[in-house]
Amino acid sequence: MTADLVTLSLEEGFDLAVAAFLANGCDRRNAEAVARNMMRAEGDRCASHGLFRLPGYLASLKSGKINGEAEPKVIDLAPGAVKIDGDGGMAPVALEVGRDPLAEKAQTNGIAALALTRVHHFSALWVEVETLCERGLAGFAFTAYKPVVTPGGGTQALYGTNPMAFGWPRPGKDPVIFDQASSAKARGEIQIAARDGHEVPPGTGIGPDGEETTDPNAILKGAQLPFGGYKGANIAMMVELLVAGLIGEWFSFEAAEGDKEDGGPPRGGEFMMAIDPARFGDADGWAAHCEAFFERFQAIPGTRLPSARRYKNRGETPETGVVIPKALFDKITEMTAA
Repeated sequence: MTADLVTLSLEEGFDLAVAAFLANGCDRRNAEAVARNMMRAEGDRCASHGLFRLPGYLASLKSGKINGEAEPKVIDLAPGAVKIDGDGGMAPVALEVGRDPLAEKAQTNGIAALALTRVHHFSALWVEVETLCERGLAGFAFTAYKPVVTPGGGTQALYGTNPMAFGWPRPGKDPVIFDQASSAKARGEIQIAARDGHEVPPGTGIGPDGEETTDPNAILKGAQLPFGGYKGANIAMMVELLVAGLIGEWFSFEAAEGDKEDGGPPRGGEFMMAIDPARFGDADGWAAHCEAFFERFQAIPGTRLPSARRYKNRGETPETGVVIPKALFDKITEMTAA
């Protein structure tokens, strides 16, 4: 520990999160599901989705917005579709309930979809698709938020950061996974830049006056911009339709209208798809064929496969530990004791 930083082992970070959740209205099942998710992010050195999110969850538990004792229910919709009613809880526990039904349907039918409803999502999406890849399945995951991102050319927020994740299995190797917002930068990264006093790259967002700025505090008061202009905005629209229009959940603007603004995640939905590559015409050769593609990719100077840096970080974190600001550690400790 230094004056400004605290170093924790992954186990200590998990225990810290679980204790905080238990002290603020969670049962152990819900507490441990979310803590596992957070520490996977911390282990991959993705601070914006790790313990940084914990105070927001705790605030929403205290306000009564989130059900800390949620019991998600599986609703079978069709041979290739399943729905999980999250019972107003946090998304990770509902995802743990939905993981097996989704994978089993995909392995039976070749492709399957999961609708996750009545949940509060504040987590990284790569965790969801990586668990599918571990079963030999390709996966997609999509979710929304409250309006913080403008449509292409607009100056008012309509979309959430609306991330999407994709994962591709590689038997015997780490899967290839990307998890990216449809905004130019993830909101958590902007919040961390504001906390730490850093500017953000041009094109990240606009201030309340509608003018582009590199000041993260101004962007948090204004709006974020989609990546690639209209192209990112189109993806954000697609995500809204999949996680709200398709499965009967709230669009980002509806999530904002129904939110308590307590600092935690709004209610929303998540949509996932799982695909079994062995069921699409090349049961014996698909993996080797794809490896030839990855080899060609990696032979190009300056390239690295998506998620390669995360796996490297994951291998190093057990030795280095997780480093968080002491102010965050103190805040979590205070909210646990309150």
